[in-house]
Amino acid sequence: MDDDPRRQGLRAGFDRSARDYERTRPVCPPRLFDDLVEVAGLGPGDRVVEIGCGTGQATVPLAERGLAVIAVELGAELAALARSRLAGFPTSEVVTSSFEDWQPARAESPVDAVVAVNSLHWVDPELRYAKPRRLLRPGGCLAVAGCVRVQPADADGFWTQVQEDYRAVGYEGDPPPAPGQVGPMHLPAEAGTLFEEVASRRYPFEVPYAAEDYLANLATQSGTHALGEAGSADFLARVRRRLESLGRPRLTVGFVALLTVGRRLP
Repeated sequence: MDDDPRRQGLRAGFDRSARDYERTRPVCPPRLFDDLVEVAGLGPGDRVVEIGCGTGQATVPLAERGLAVIAVELGAELAALARSRLAGFPTSEVVTSSFEDWQPARAESPVDAVVAVNSLHWVDPELRYAKPRRLLRPGGCLAVAGCVRVQPADADGFWTQVQEDYRAVGYEGDPPPAPGQVGPMHLPAEAGTLFEEVASRRYPFEVPYAAEDYLANLATQSGTHALGEAGSADFLARVRRRLESLGRPRLTVGFVALLTVGRRLP
């Protein structure tokens, strides 16, 4: 079972800023959800388990396409917001639990798909692919999606300048790559005996942010949480000062959304 306290701590941190998470987190483009439904062969009423739904950024688009979603969310505040957003979809529900601990009420009734959007990497590696397979009917699909931050060559100078603030606090990770450097995402080798990959697609898109909303988004990110309380405050203050020195401009943030679908092997 999961023995990585750092991963456990970071994945629980999103609940501390649930409303900012709901308001500022990017949502994958509608075409990604259309393709997910088509590739996985899903139709109205089909049952889907979603891993780590946050405040429903993917849950609502799935429910809007007629799917009956059981969304599993670790954070109580995040789950409450997702639950309120799903109030108009009576066949969908939100369960407050870690995915590792959650057990379906109808163990004898396998589901048609398991979906993880920006969440699968937080699941215990021993269960990351094995548990979705156990939940799926024969021929059911695991759909993994996420958003990668990118930086076009012609991006505003702020994005180059702000790297000084990242370096100053020891923020983990590299600067965002150019959109063309982000290729399709594939299932890893450990999933190969459980799933046959049937699709791998990418979807470039952009999100406009007011300066204050961008700072709120930055505060919800796991890399910021990893700095600790003092480090996070220092980092956010540096970025705020930089934005204020530029007149608090509106920002355009580039992303590439990625979708990978694997079909359950016998």
